[in-house]
Amino acid sequence: MHIWKTLALLSFAMFTLAPAFAQEAVIRKNLSEKMPPSTKIDEVSKTPISGLYEVRVGFDIFYTDEQGRYLLRGSLLDTQARRNLTEERIEKLSAVDFDKLPLGDAFKIVRGDGARKLAIFEDPNCGYCKRFELELANVNNVTVYVFLYPVLGQDSTTKSRNIWCAADKAKTWSDWMTRSTTPPQADCDTNALQRNREFGQKYNITGTPTVIFADGSRAPGAISAQEVEKRLASAKAPP
Repeated sequence: MHIWKTLALLSFAMFTLAPAFAQEAVIRKNLSEKMPPSTKIDEVSKTPISGLYEVRVGFDIFYTDEQGRYLLRGSLLDTQARRNLTEERIEKLSAVDFDKLPLGDAFKIVRGDGARKLAIFEDPNCGYCKRFELELANVNNVTVYVFLYPVLGQDSTTKSRNIWCAADKAKTWSDWMTRSTTPPQADCDTNALQRNREFGQKYNITGTPTVIFADGSRAPGAISAQEVEKRLASAKAPP
């Protein structure tokens, strides 16, 4: 009896899901015919609005109709709940598992007891990064993992190399970012810098600074010390 009940439930589920899969296939086919050949549609899914579908291409979110004829790019807002559904979706897609960060490719700065943790991707020539470092100096009891992320040209690569190869990476970094003391020339294995760029491309780190908290959430830009404290308090690492 249980077997027949299970089969009936499975049949119902397949009957219910079939139209949805068929509709997604139609959208994929029609959009693929009109979009550049290099464009890969990663996902098509329903939205809370009847007849409107989300189309994900990498970390880019678009919206389309049931036939994939019209394509819209922008934010989908839930005015009743006061939520930006597009922003929430992108944040979820770009979340990084903190435990899977390649911490061996970063250097560590510990302040106070170092109990709280965050990671930052920064370019040494980024003005916003320098502003953020001044703010971060006011945050105590934190362990900061700095990933050098030279994306602003050859001089950024050179400075990143000199900082990464320094005997005291944290001090050399701080001296440059907060006191404009040019890092002395140094040489060593800098493959970590290339791996950082590859990691950033994979996880859509498109600007500096980008801060990643213990719960995987991220904050782009030079946020204030108060905002860092707020995010650290709410971010709890997964068990």
